[in-house]
Amino acid sequence: MPGPLPPIPIESITSRIFLIRGQKVMLDSDLAELYGVKTSALNQAVKRNHERFPPDFVFQLTGKEKDEVVTNCDHLSRLKFSPTLPYAFTEHGALMLGNVLKSTKAIQVSLLIVRAFVQLREILSTHKELAHKLEELERKVGIHDQVIVDLVEAIRQLMEPPAEKRKQIGFATDK
Repeated sequence: MPGPLPPIPIESITSRIFLIRGQKVMLDSDLAELYGVKTSALNQAVKRNHERFPPDFVFQLTGKEKDEVVTNCDHLSRLKFSPTLPYAFTEHGALMLGNVLKSTKAIQVSLLIVRAFVQLREILSTHKELAHKLEELERKVGIHDQVIVDLVEAIRQLMEPPAEKRKQIGFATDK
């Protein structure tokens, strides 16, 4: 078995993971580059093994989705004038590609891709925890704000002079 791949930074893989249709995916061109094959060869391998790639593993982008991805990602500008719509692979689809391509490099790259998806999931989990804590803090502050507003209102009411003048106590003579 050949030695390990030259190090591919996880960040270079996570930067190629997109959120499309509510799923974290990688495009066929990015995966082909990582696996060291042509995009057409990668897609041909998927077509030959279509039973391994159900719709929750891979789907083809619409023209609008392709335009949006190309617009937002500089490294995908090569797809701008491509007549074919790219395929998007979920984490499971990207891992299945490693099994279908059957090379040592494919196995090593698929491990890196899985690690990138896991790291991204951990980051998102941390953000969700932080968002939950901020929401909880906002609720507490909101409760305290209302109490402070009520206290200030009570103080203002105490500072106001009485609305009507009281009669003096004692004996008064008619003059």
